[in-house]
Amino acid sequence: MGDITVLIVDDEARMRKLIKDFLMQKGFNILEAADGEEALKVFAENENKISLILLDVMMPKLDGWSVLRQIRQNSKVPIIMLTARGEEQDELFGFELGVDEYISKPFSPKILVARVEAILKRTNIASKEVKDFGGIVIDSEGRTVTVDGKQIEMSLREYELLKYLVDNENIALSRDKILNNVWNYDYYGDSRTIDSHIKKIRHKLGKKGKYIQTIRGIGYKFEVKN
Repeated sequence: MGDITVLIVDDEARMRKLIKDFLMQKGFNILEAADGEEALKVFAENENKISLILLDVMMPKLDGWSVLRQIRQNSKVPIIMLTARGEEQDELFGFELGVDEYISKPFSPKILVARVEAILKRTNIASKEVKDFGGIVIDSEGRTVTVDGKQIEMSLREYELLKYLVDNENIALSRDKILNNVWNYDYYGDSRTIDSHIKKIRHKLGKKGKYIQTIRGIGYKFEVKN
């Protein structure tokens, strides 16, 4: 978690310390702000590295709703609102403004940490729908492959084979393992069909086809090399 930074915004120093202590035990980096104005300043200075914001509603100078509105103008960073008020109307208002989670005080710090981890996991998966492997970009949701910005046509099986190789980057995969995972266990054909598909994929990838290496006596491995 050392590369994940959480911004804690709360006017109560004891509350910030409580949350900070629990999150740091999990290895998170922590930034703090004691009011809304300071929160916007800290966020502006660290926007690229802040992964999530814990934002109190009732604060001096600028309340949490105002901070939320301003941040949402330019950022989709996950935000958990913290409030002493547990009214349903407040929660609905928060979700309309773009809140990802809503926790009413008092709360269990362990539950808060669990919520933080769950949201980070969810948003991390979403952000990785599109992955870049040395210029080979795979969009899992759109099931498309582009090489240096140019989309290439692939059959469903070619796509699934390439996806399996890149998902297991730097791992030597036997032909049997590839068959079992790409063609599924009910395939009883010749494993040389893999060689045929690999040849076609390499051709379509052009110069980047070299990333798919033949491992003599085993099978194949995807490894990005300059």
